Amino acid sequence: MLIPKKVKYRKTHRGDQIRGFACRRNTVSFGSFGLKSLEAGWITSRQIEAARRAITGNLQRKGKLWIRIFPDKSVTVKGNEIRMGGGKGAVDHYVVPIRPGTVMFEVDGVTREQAAAAVRLA
Repeated sequence: MLIPKKVKYRKTHRGDQIRGFACRRNTVSFGSFGLKSLEAGWITSRQIEAARRAITGNLQRKGKLWIRIFPDKSVTVKGNEIRMGGGKGAVDHYVVPIRPGTVMFEVDGVTREQAAAAVRLA
């Protein structure tokens, strides 16, 4: 799973809403084919790892894969049945907030059909 080695602040704010379309990471830069998001949301490091395994398993060591997103936002969780107060909970996992139009994965070195099948699994 992807987690940052070092962050300036361990616990981050949640943030309100993810508004607008992607201004950065919105074009295929490295590969020939890409997986682009259609909706805004949070992608967890576990989801990125599952998609990576699905793509590499389908490509069978052919071609190259680029992961264009990195989870650097921490999500905290307080335990169940804890009373209010007592500060913010412990860091549970990391996410990356994405906007519509963000290219998340890129593939190169395979045919269009192979890339489409691999990206569809992801």
